[in-house]
Amino acid sequence: MQNGHLNWISNFIWGIADDVLRDLYVRGKYRDVILPMTVLRRLDAVLEPANSAVMDMKAALNKAQVDNQDLALRQAAGQAFYNTSGFTLRDLRNRATRQQLKADFEAWLDGFSPNVQEILENFEFRNQIPRLSKADALGTLIEKFMDSSINVSPNPVLNGDGSVKHPGLDNHAMGTIFEELVRRFNEENNEEAGEHWTPRDAVKLMARLIFEPIAEKIESGSYMLYDGACGTGGMLTVAEETLRELADEHGKQVSTHLFGQEINAETYAIAKADFLLKGEGEAADNLVGGPEHSTLSNDAFPAKSFDFMLSNPPYGKSWKSDQERMGGKSGIKDPRFIIEHDGDPEYSLVTRSSDGQMLFLANLISKMKPGTTLGSRVAEVHNGSSLFTGDAGSGESNIRRWVIEKDWVEAIVALPLNLFYNTGIATYVWVLSNRKTKHRRGKIQLIDATQWFTPLRKNLGKKNCDLSEFDIRRILDTFAAFEETEQSKIFENASFGYSKVTVERPLRVTDIDPKAVYGAKEIKAFKEAGRVSHRGHPLIRRIHKLGKVQPNPLHGFCEARIDGRVCVVEYEPDSELRDTEQVPLTEPGGIESFVRREVLPHAPDAWVAKDKTQIGYEISFTRHFYKPKPLRTLEEIRADILALERETDGLLAEVVGETA
Repeated sequence: MQNGHLNWISNFIWGIADDVLRDLYVRGKYRDVILPMTVLRRLDAVLEPANSAVMDMKAALNKAQVDNQDLALRQAAGQAFYNTSGFTLRDLRNRATRQQLKADFEAWLDGFSPNVQEILENFEFRNQIPRLSKADALGTLIEKFMDSSINVSPNPVLNGDGSVKHPGLDNHAMGTIFEELVRRFNEENNEEAGEHWTPRDAVKLMARLIFEPIAEKIESGSYMLYDGACGTGGMLTVAEETLRELADEHGKQVSTHLFGQEINAETYAIAKADFLLKGEGEAADNLVGGPEHSTLSNDAFPAKSFDFMLSNPPYGKSWKSDQERMGGKSGIKDPRFIIEHDGDPEYSLVTRSSDGQMLFLANLISKMKPGTTLGSRVAEVHNGSSLFTGDAGSGESNIRRWVIEKDWVEAIVALPLNLFYNTGIATYVWVLSNRKTKHRRGKIQLIDATQWFTPLRKNLGKKNCDLSEFDIRRILDTFAAFEETEQSKIFENASFGYSKVTVERPLRVTDIDPKAVYGAKEIKAFKEAGRVSHRGHPLIRRIHKLGKVQPNPLHGFCEARIDGRVCVVEYEPDSELRDTEQVPLTEPGGIESFVRREVLPHAPDAWVAKDKTQIGYEISFTRHFYKPKPLRTLEEIRADILALERETDGLLAEVVGETA
């Protein structure tokens, strides 16, 4: 009954757009008016009973010349917002002229509290008023939202006999209606849908992946949740609901504090409005956003740490403008992205400017709680490039190395294709914790959930499937079991690491003294003269006394006899012959064993440039979950060949005009 009632109200508000805006806006722009008006109508209905109390408080504060009035006015309104204009929407319905309505409507907007002003600014709603007024549609719009057929007030509308004509809407119900409108507008704009809005089924999975594994350890108390790319706020609200449900099931009482940051102005406005409509004024205050508030270059919460974090950052999107604001690639000093690791005090996590998705993961990790029993748990969606893009020593590889060597990665889940609205590419949920359970320590679980989905009857953008409750349960059970199956593989952390070694070979030059040392100018002249040849002698660039330097041919320090004395020489490397090899960290015998087995049999004069060796990490789902297709039998191949021969014989007969 309740859901049906909410759907009816959603449908009614949805219909206002067609009734009032059809000839004024293209369909994709209806949201620019309907969403902010829905917010304003609800706020107006909630504030109406306290209107006189707010005006009295405003007068008293002005008389006392109090500058900071926000808290006192909130208290007078009994809400996290207020309006000091003296108007309500009900008052504005009766304005005689279009000009008077426009002026009073703008005065009504100006009377809202600063947090509502921020919502209006990011919706850019004031930009719509001249168009609505000029077309004489503003009054009609207000009339439609004030229609007696619907009630968006928290108080019921009564019949003359005292019976309930329309029940009141609590904050949760109003939030549900608003989210439904946002969902519909997102689905109508398929190109944009999903850029700032993650499907609810994917969000549910992520929330349950961070809460269910520690559900029995949750104690009564206060928990802080954070999303560094919060979009319309859906991840935070679903996470909050999931945490509260699990706490209730275990007889615990929890309070939650939500924090988020979002760069897109409209989606930030939607998130802030949604929280206000749900009665979560504190959470609305803890949202920071707009174009000047990029998470990467302008962290809104540098001193805070959080218990639970989840995010769907933009992937494949340039962050070059952020990078420039932060001082350029070499000038970045942000402690989230330049850290200390493995003895390097300036270990760089800075990725290519063309894709900043992994920096959002580094941002979340920087906000982990180090000293609590549960620590922090993280779930973040990435595309496939986060698993393997970037050579050893690059920002992407360094981030993978850092989180794996710190033993924070619990699992990575491969999601079905076409699960999101604006992309059909492969996506993965990274699940991290800085308080791994004992049996997970030193290991990472890879889960292939690409085939666990429920097809949709009708595509929503590129989204053609859902994660049903059954699908989500399979993933959670596979995660919890932590066993090797066809869809679950478990690896030691080091399995994903490798040493990238640079293999050098000597520069060989004809007609030189094989025991002399040559400098850079001479080497340049030899190259220009065309004297570099595999038939030449290896060219020495440095000679060391035996004892001061020990012979180590594997790293380019070779023993030689010069002028009757045994020395250690270094040869000039030939850049044309330079090569690199990836040696797994798990290689038995390490780099030396690998080089002796794989390199020296083919190039006996080769050596490893030790100072150029770098550690890299990459994760290949394709390799670990590869399912080879069975080869066709000889009979099948023979049948195909004979069929082709018969076909070509027939074609040849047609060409030369023969008849059978």
